[in-house]
Amino acid sequence: MGHYLLAIDQGTSSSRALVYDHDTTVIASAQQEFPQIYPQPGWVEHDPEAIWDSVRAVTEKAIHDAAVSATDITAIGITNQRETTLVWDRESGECVYNAIVWQDRRTAAACRALKQAGHESTVSDKTGLRLDPYFSATKLAWILDNVEGARQRAEAGALAFGTIDSFLLWRLSGGEAHVTDASNASRTLLFNIHTQEWDDELLGLFKVPRELLPEVKDCADDFGIANDSCLGAAIPVTGMAGDQQAALIGQAGFGAGMTKSTYGTGCFVIANTGRDALKSRNQLLTTVAMRLAGEVTFGLEGSVFVAGSAIQWLRDEMRLVESAADTEAIANRTGIVDDVVVVPAFAGLGAPYWDPDARGAVLGLTRGSTNEQVVTATLQSVAYQTYDLISAMADDGISPEVIRVDGGMVANNWFLQFLSDILHTPVERPVNVESTVLGAAYLAALGSGVLTSIDKITENWSCESRFEPSMQQDRRDNLLNGWTAAVSRVRTNG
Repeated sequence: MGHYLLAIDQGTSSSRALVYDHDTTVIASAQQEFPQIYPQPGWVEHDPEAIWDSVRAVTEKAIHDAAVSATDITAIGITNQRETTLVWDRESGECVYNAIVWQDRRTAAACRALKQAGHESTVSDKTGLRLDPYFSATKLAWILDNVEGARQRAEAGALAFGTIDSFLLWRLSGGEAHVTDASNASRTLLFNIHTQEWDDELLGLFKVPRELLPEVKDCADDFGIANDSCLGAAIPVTGMAGDQQAALIGQAGFGAGMTKSTYGTGCFVIANTGRDALKSRNQLLTTVAMRLAGEVTFGLEGSVFVAGSAIQWLRDEMRLVESAADTEAIANRTGIVDDVVVVPAFAGLGAPYWDPDARGAVLGLTRGSTNEQVVTATLQSVAYQTYDLISAMADDGISPEVIRVDGGMVANNWFLQFLSDILHTPVERPVNVESTVLGAAYLAALGSGVLTSIDKITENWSCESRFEPSMQQDRRDNLLNGWTAAVSRVRTNG
């Protein structure tokens, strides 16, 4: 057995790889961005080869910078942007179309048609999800129906479907392993979370041939072997989970009621509901939080499509900041903005609104409004969207005593204090804010036997900073009322 773990985090805007020792101390890391493709308004794609090239590059660099050999690595864990959909040829391994990204809204009309036909209750009961373009099934159906010959080839067993985890595993294993894990499968609209199987009724509804589908395993399991032609040695892949579930694991969120909020491209809140697949009254999602040793832990999840990507928008499109780090100093100078409200519905509104046709807006501008107010209001918008999720969870019976946060945005102390004030809940930032990739490393350790239980993960978690709410209630109410009014201006289904 080697002495190190390799964790791959394939995200929406970049790929990362980290080498850990068996105590999950980071030895080396590498990260590489790759292009976003926007063929039409509301469409978002990735070049599968750009994803693969970036993963190859960062794994090789991380191993090199760690000054270890591939033969020293015990196991690999993979975490990934969820719902993003690929279809590839089983012989050549080449994708028949670009990856359709989770943010993509091209199938909004198809989802509306299925709702109008009365299918949403069946889909929701079986999957815990909603009929929304966010999830994989309608993206997959779009590829089958719009790429010439794809449906016929799929029915003949010549093609394979996968989310990013499956695609990477296929490439790493040289086409030997077509496998996913229960957390990623639960985000496709094709997987029955109660039976833990691909569902024939759902496959029929979305017209998806079963021949396309990967095998579903636990999150810590034997997924196959990354062959030596990829990394220089044959290395077992023993951990796999979607990015938000991996973050919950990295945050040691194993107890019922424990809640984490991740601020990456989007914002995703998951509350652990234990063995209870709690059905939301407020349009939140019931999802597989993790499946370990055959036992399913469920989660209640709220998804905000635009969080960190709103800060990228300020930097790249609006040119209001040079780097994301600038936003903290700007917000400290500006203070809380009462009148200008940014609604960053660039890819529609997620939970609890589920309005794919909503679009972003900046409201309340006057002649005296400044760039710095818009920047600060954008930070505030992420906290407001988190409030919407936490408020919906509370109405569903989940009221966390504390929120554990992670992801790139949580380096911003001003944002976390404002978040705590708006949520009226303490917010804890861990020592290791890279919870997603850490979760992948933990799963690799569990799957390979380096860790024998989750107890060590709980022991490892420690708080770096705690933010306590201090805002006066009347000011909080006024800010939230302004947010609610702004959201009502952009909604198309409310």
